[in-house]
Amino acid sequence: MATCDEVRENVKKYYGSLLESTGDLQTSASSCSVSCRPLPKSVRDALNLVHPEVTNKFFGCGLPFPAKLEGCRVLDLGSGSGRDSYAFSKLVGESGHVTGIDMTEELVTTSRQYIEYHQKTFGYKQPNVSFVLGYMEKLSEAGIQSDSFDVVLSNCVICLCADKRAVLQQAYNVLKEGGELYFSDMYASKVIPDHMKTDPRLWGEGMGGSLFWQDLISLAHSVGFSTPYLVSSSRIVVYNNELKAKAGDINYASSTYRMFKLPKSPVMSKATVTYKGTVADFPDQLDFDSSNCFKKDVAVEVNGEMAAILQSSRFSPDFDIQLSDKPDKSGSESTPQYCHLNPFLLADKLGSSVKQCSKISK
Repeated sequence: MATCDEVRENVKKYYGSLLESTGDLQTSASSCSVSCRPLPKSVRDALNLVHPEVTNKFFGCGLPFPAKLEGCRVLDLGSGSGRDSYAFSKLVGESGHVTGIDMTEELVTTSRQYIEYHQKTFGYKQPNVSFVLGYMEKLSEAGIQSDSFDVVLSNCVICLCADKRAVLQQAYNVLKEGGELYFSDMYASKVIPDHMKTDPRLWGEGMGGSLFWQDLISLAHSVGFSTPYLVSSSRIVVYNNELKAKAGDINYASSTYRMFKLPKSPVMSKATVTYKGTVADFPDQLDFDSSNCFKKDVAVEVNGEMAAILQSSRFSPDFDIQLSDKPDKSGSESTPQYCHLNPFLLADKLGSSVKQCSKISK
């Protein structure tokens, strides 16, 4: 098994020099992402304003754009060329700030070249985005302060990191209480065998380092996060025959999850919550994830964890929350059921969109 340092060097080489553009990737990961709802106009507009050279160097696998970013302090893990960071900088507005961190010097250099361009394009008096060279497993060493961000986002980079627990722990540490980790990544249908993890090309494509989706749940809980909530998912097409043969019967999905940093001792009580219709772009209903849709002025009963999330997060002002007198004991079940978090089931439910994602057919 390759060491963390060896993995980092291979990834730096793969993305810094071997890949010239998104089209060089050997899977449909960078173009596969099917959400339960269309992207809001504000997100589409923000993406369209990003400089073409930045977009051309985009290697992500999804669209990790949560609602209500205005005024937030956002950290973009593995920011690459800066496509998402610049779009986030538009969405957070002048009162917010975005920090992008990446370990590949060539990509950080590319992203920094366009800070002034986007500042002027967005009409800001001063830049609200910065880029840092460093490792997402070692945020403190890169000067990222603990308890300082409202939202941490990433787009298909955790699968490129050998120590995923360290990434989640660092993200947890830098989030404020009630903060959110919202991220797209590649997931595998089963545990990746060790021999695939030593293949530099498989790792560079995200295939060698993809997490078995069920392991994400236990990993999140071990770090201190809430249960992950599945937002969107698409199956990934591997259209390089050599890589397809190496993968064997392992399937891959491009999926977006969200999880929250709850208070240390949250009161886990069921609650009746009513969405006020106050989140920008979502006047009629707020699609929290693939299983929870909150319609304006419609009371809904939620479990203790969801109640704690809505109470402690940036969404608190947007809900009327009536806590139950009885504690929620659902989390104490010996074998919790997580079928609703299976990205492959959601991808199939949303339809076979992977053909639209394939750039070539080999």
